[in-house]
Amino acid sequence: MTFIPKPKVAHPSLPKNALGLTRRDYEGALSTLCAGCGHDSITAAIIEACWGISARPENVVKLSGIGCSSKTTAYFVSGGHGFNSVHGRMPSIAMGANAANRDLYYVGVSGDGDSLSIGLGQFCHAIRRNLNMLYLIENNGVYGLTKGQFSASADIGTKAKKGEVNQQPPIDPVLLAMNLGAGFVARSFSGDKAQLVPLIQAGLKYPGFAVIDVLSPCVTFNDHEGSTKSYAYTREHFEPVVQADFVPFQREITADYGAGQAMPVVLHDGSRILLRKLAEDYDPTDAGRAYGYVQEHIAKGEVLTGLLHLRPTDQSEFHALNRTPEQPLNQLPYAKLSPGSKALEKVLARYR
Repeated sequence: MTFIPKPKVAHPSLPKNALGLTRRDYEGALSTLCAGCGHDSITAAIIEACWGISARPENVVKLSGIGCSSKTTAYFVSGGHGFNSVHGRMPSIAMGANAANRDLYYVGVSGDGDSLSIGLGQFCHAIRRNLNMLYLIENNGVYGLTKGQFSASADIGTKAKKGEVNQQPPIDPVLLAMNLGAGFVARSFSGDKAQLVPLIQAGLKYPGFAVIDVLSPCVTFNDHEGSTKSYAYTREHFEPVVQADFVPFQREITADYGAGQAMPVVLHDGSRILLRKLAEDYDPTDAGRAYGYVQEHIAKGEVLTGLLHLRPTDQSEFHALNRTPEQPLNQLPYAKLSPGSKALEKVLARYR
């Protein structure tokens, strides 16, 4: 895979954060996603969030699996650490890296296919272990890299590009995360930067597992009547040895609406989703009420956005539960990492 770096020429008057860095310092390679893809809007929000909290680029760890969403990590914080794992296995890599060095920001970017199908088990165990990381799900309801099949988040009744109708109930990552005890659960829309940026910043600062499900329209596989999440407009040209897809330019979809308000968002194909932003007096600390509230609005055909659940940080985080040392493992002296055969014999004796 080839990544094209962005030119680093920056205007001298660009605003700087507490570290003296501009937003350009938090960018990555040029995106190779389809023009107008919601994932690129999420990338812009991540850049803004990291710049806003003055995160040191070298202290950011970017992790992903496989899918359109997993390309996102190449497009922000080029000075950070990155690891692109195999399909659905990103949480394991994040857990190993986090166990070795707790002093970094861990940002996992995944998709509805990567997290809710092959990676569902890993996603669940990262939640139950309360791994200290921000887990972003770029949710478009389809497998974009393999031509738009239904993902596990596709709604009942939605139509695929070739006309098939989905009859299987979706897995809702928000309800699943709350059911498994996640302490920070939010949902947003890729086009609502004003809401998404502070959610990402709060998730980065939360001492435990923070998940944000971001509805992100797919501009390639949602241009058909009956689709509920993404958009398809594909012109295929068949040759004896070549299959070519043409994806026309589409404008980014944005949304701006107040707390407690509902807003229909028209997708590129003319279909609509109805977003409702949480009211200002909504209490996210009551997990039971939050779970029921989400279900109530799903029944009304509304997608709630905002910080849906926040648990006070009184429960054991991953490192506290496993009593890992405060000092990162790569900074521990050899004598502590390898105390010798006599100390090892004492440890082994406890298990005999």
